[in-house]
Amino acid sequence: MDYLTPLKIAEVTGGEYVGNDISRAARVAGAVRDNREVKPGNLFICIRGARADGHDFANKAYGSGAACCLAERAIPGAPGPYVIVPSTLESVKTIAKYYRNLFDIPVIGITGSVGKTTTKEMTAAALGARFNVLKTQENLNNELGVPLTLLSLNTHHEAAVIEMGVSEFGEMSRIAGMVQPQICIMTKIGYSHLETLGDLDGVLRAKSEVFEHMKKDGIAVLNGDDKLLWEYDPGMRKISFGLGPHNDFRAENIRAGGTDSQILDIADASGAFTAKLPAYGSHLALAALAATAVCRQLGMTDEEIRSGLLAYKPITGRANVADTGTIKLIDDCYNANPDSVKAALTSLSNLAARRVAILGDMLDLGGQSEGLHREIGVFAAQAGVGALMSCGEKAIHIYEGFISAGGVVAKHFPGKPELIAALPGLIKKGDAILVKASHGMQFEEILPYIKKAAPPRATRP
Repeated sequence: MDYLTPLKIAEVTGGEYVGNDISRAARVAGAVRDNREVKPGNLFICIRGARADGHDFANKAYGSGAACCLAERAIPGAPGPYVIVPSTLESVKTIAKYYRNLFDIPVIGITGSVGKTTTKEMTAAALGARFNVLKTQENLNNELGVPLTLLSLNTHHEAAVIEMGVSEFGEMSRIAGMVQPQICIMTKIGYSHLETLGDLDGVLRAKSEVFEHMKKDGIAVLNGDDKLLWEYDPGMRKISFGLGPHNDFRAENIRAGGTDSQILDIADASGAFTAKLPAYGSHLALAALAATAVCRQLGMTDEEIRSGLLAYKPITGRANVADTGTIKLIDDCYNANPDSVKAALTSLSNLAARRVAILGDMLDLGGQSEGLHREIGVFAAQAGVGALMSCGEKAIHIYEGFISAGGVVAKHFPGKPELIAALPGLIKKGDAILVKASHGMQFEEILPYIKKAAPPRATRP
């Protein structure tokens, strides 16, 4: 296959090549925006930020082995080639779209309001039983992260699983124009980014822009338990997954193995097989169903799928469980919206312990924020949460909803310092403690204090 060179980058972007004749044919592999992450052969993207200008670090990038830089101005003393373009942020998307089309491999796009990362990890794990899979790393699911992911494709990859996150209209169109997935999983249409998308219909409209960038023989794998998605026509073959009996892929006989695993039967028209998911959370069943649907379309056997699902590993901040010996701490504080918080509370309700929820503000909910926070409090009480600690300006309404629905043990704290100070008097031996809030609340800062406040293990006489 063809590969990227500085000259090809200039041709694709319409930019100005600066360098000697020898360097123009150098092979470029991968792209980064941080000079500290440069590996030999990388393209370094010079981005002007609010606090730093990537152009000032270009020569350091060359020193670490960068094969080329993408820049918006001349780089004084550059020891290597670079391409000048009007906007590096726009041009890297153009390069990524060109580069993605050099690969004739299955590309699976994943979007939705909740569960994207879990579904991405589950799908990549399942496919990994047969294929060498590229997957989105960390949170690189936006207009800069997606092209960086695509540019990390290499000839060893046999499939790609790309997470696509959006917060405004038109953004999915720009991202999907690069990804061009053959299969797209949509996890759920929920209450996220309502300040820009308005309501659930707006969320669906924004997410479904992806289908405009798929071929008619593409496949839409949609959550059939979601009423909007069940009724939605993507204009191509549609496969549904969910807990309801009407779905093409269904989860049956789900049983939890405490905080260590989930076991379920995955059924479709051809029969059923039993799978074990080696992690905590009732939400894993839906991710496993979506992953199975994709694997089946790519010809994988039940045994391969079962083996792949067993290789799934949760990532930090996404329902990770730490057992101190006296409490179980569920770190789910990477992000939160009403749907993901309800899912986390449902998982918590399945544990045989005093269930404690430490919940913070859910951001970007627009005019519906107060009502949605209050609804979470009501849901927590109904889910059997034994003690609620809410923290933040908006989370006061979680507290109010919890009390209104009969919740008894509850405290609200205006900020994290007040919550942290009170932890030793609130945590009891045997507690299962869920920690969840929007990413902007930085609730990961609370986790060490919870562990410190946990009752000590009994010592042998």
